[in-house]
Amino acid sequence: MAHIIVDDNEMLEKAIKRFKRMVEKEGVIREFKKREYYEKPSTILNRKKKSIQRKLMKKSRKGRPEY
Repeated sequence: MAHIIVDDNEMLEKAIKRFKRMVEKEGVIREFKKREYYEKPSTILNRKKKSIQRKLMKKSRKGRPEY
């Protein structure tokens, strides 16, 4: 759970920026968007397989010499 302690002499905008960075670092918003709607287990599996395929294709393209 993200929380920050704001000092009396600290500007509110600076505290908000710190909070936003902390929330993004912990992945709270990403997790919320992922859980916003129900996703079937087969859909999750297909998405993960496609992600792995994309990573492998990208890796194979990087290793190929340019002509």
